[in-house]
Amino acid sequence: MSEFRIEKDTMGEVRVPAKAYYASQTQRAVENFPVSGWPLHSDLIHAMGLVKFACGVANRDLGKLQNTGKNRLDAKQIELMLAAAKEVAAGKFDDQFPIDVFQTGSGTSSNMNANEVIANRAIELAGGDRFALAKPIHPNDHVNMGQSTNDTFPTAIHVAVGMSIARTLIPALKKFADVLTAKAKEWDQIIKIGRTHLADATPLRLGQEFGGFARQLELSIGRAETAIEAVLELPVGGTAVGSGINTHPEFGSRVANCLREESGIAFVESANHFEGNAQRDGLVECHGQLKMIATTLFNVSNNIRWLGSGPRCGFYEIKLPDRQPGSSIMPGKVNPVMCESLMQVCARVIGNDGCLTLSGAAGGQFQLNIMMPVMGQTTLESIMLLARGTDAFVEFCANEMEANEEACVASVEKSLSMVTSLNPFIGYEKAAALAKEAFKSGKTIRELCTEQNILPADQLTAALDPFSMTEPQG
Repeated sequence: MSEFRIEKDTMGEVRVPAKAYYASQTQRAVENFPVSGWPLHSDLIHAMGLVKFACGVANRDLGKLQNTGKNRLDAKQIELMLAAAKEVAAGKFDDQFPIDVFQTGSGTSSNMNANEVIANRAIELAGGDRFALAKPIHPNDHVNMGQSTNDTFPTAIHVAVGMSIARTLIPALKKFADVLTAKAKEWDQIIKIGRTHLADATPLRLGQEFGGFARQLELSIGRAETAIEAVLELPVGGTAVGSGINTHPEFGSRVANCLREESGIAFVESANHFEGNAQRDGLVECHGQLKMIATTLFNVSNNIRWLGSGPRCGFYEIKLPDRQPGSSIMPGKVNPVMCESLMQVCARVIGNDGCLTLSGAAGGQFQLNIMMPVMGQTTLESIMLLARGTDAFVEFCANEMEANEEACVASVEKSLSMVTSLNPFIGYEKAAALAKEAFKSGKTIRELCTEQNILPADQLTAALDPFSMTEPQG
């Protein structure tokens, strides 16, 4: 067999790799966009297969595929086309999607890539010759029936994003939240010094500090759920400009219903197809929630990094697991590498949000946004990075963190902020003078108060009880 075969489209003949399931329009795009070497994210490829399956189901049930004329298909051919689409959705043909991310802004090249692969695979399943120029199952007439790239490609992006958040990011965030909640309970009786402005503050319990982190993750889970809500409306049914030309009035709702059943995500038809086709505001909103999650994860992992600093010249209030040697020159040095990894993930996601914002604001003119491939790719990258980065942090760091109770307790008595609990007894100004004198003399607040008989011994003991300082006083 020759290394290439000849395929044909409306622009003429094209040489295509002999065994490829794709055809001429895909090959033209491969040649036109030798940019990054990055194919579409696999989640988006799978979502395109699922969208094509749902469109086929809608056309089958509406009876459009059995009309007389060019578009006539029998029931068996329809089922074979659906089977081929399901195979794409399952990832069987990922290697048949070679087009670069930085392609035509509508995603037409990748939509036709999906149409060609599904058509040729359906022909093959029927026992036909997928290499023949005449296509009994045609990529445009049959696989793309009732559709335009302009409504199905953004639909696939929404489906991919919603499913990816639900299946990977939310479970990762829940695992992290559960670990932090467990640590908060385990460490609830360990008293340590608080810090504001990186300066000594009043005592709190290590469990309270980690309970705050756990709450941040709980809020992040809610933001991930809100991110899904932002992409629930699907443009499918609007075809080229939102008018629904060349499709059935029920097509969009039927496709959305099928996708809802297949994915378990509450997808619905766009309330207004002109908005649904033209703008990607929902995707920008979605990524805004991802940016907020990244902000939280950066903050939590950085706080944990600080708390684990040391082991002799830092805080060292928690012990982080040793994962690998930390220096090529300093023997025995171990670094908080998992914290650093997650922080870099978050920096990337925060940067990605700029791409989404610009693409949404400047990319949508009149009836179409022409930045969709990069928007889809970048959003899916952010979800993947956040989910995998969080999973790795939980498995290799958070699960194995230990409290260093000795270090936590040792810092409390030395803190000048212990004087805060004396405010109700001696007033702010006298308390401030005591703090300055304690710092200058190197004595603790308790020692200075005892020497100067500031309060009776029993009252002083009660006032300077560190545990009582960690809760409101009645």
